[in-house]
Amino acid sequence: MSEVVRCAWVNLNEPLYIKYHDEEWGVPLRHNDRALFERLCLEGAQAGLSWLTILRKRENYRAAFDGFDPALVARYDETKIAALLANPGIVRNRLKINAAVHNAQRFLAVQAEFGSFDQYLWAFVEGRPLQNRWQALREVPAETDISRRLSKDLQARGFKFVGATICYAMMQAIGMVNDHTIDCFRCHTIAQLGAQMS
Repeated sequence: MSEVVRCAWVNLNEPLYIKYHDEEWGVPLRHNDRALFERLCLEGAQAGLSWLTILRKRENYRAAFDGFDPALVARYDETKIAALLANPGIVRNRLKINAAVHNAQRFLAVQAEFGSFDQYLWAFVEGRPLQNRWQALREVPAETDISRRLSKDLQARGFKFVGATICYAMMQAIGMVNDHTIDCFRCHTIAQLGAQMS
């Protein structure tokens, strides 16, 4: 039996990483604003750290941030922020925690303007995942013209920790782009999911 081939960035010694790659990364995430808010927060929290660090803390984040309900997070006060800064289960960085609260407020504004954050976000790829055909990990960009446009627009709306690289990582994670390399066993499956959205 041939060995399963995965994207080269996957740490094969980490079951949590393998599960994330095999079941979640690149799967189009639609019509679920709370899940999108979670991804926005976690990608921002990851800045300067490894994604594995965030994956290991993900359940702690969900508990600490009320299941990433943006309406609740938007109302966090200094007492709640102090409690988060004392929580060893998350990344205790004041700038990142403050950004999550601030971004929740901006997130609600986008929902009010567009009907949902999903509608706003996916409009950047015209509602369908972009299908890339990378041969190797070295070909995969850290950012693209679309992620730069998304970053610029989010920043203009007041969001924080939404640079072009963070935006592209989120786009990859939520399936706005299919960046599984062509040798990866998930590449074709993810492409099929994207085709069903056409």
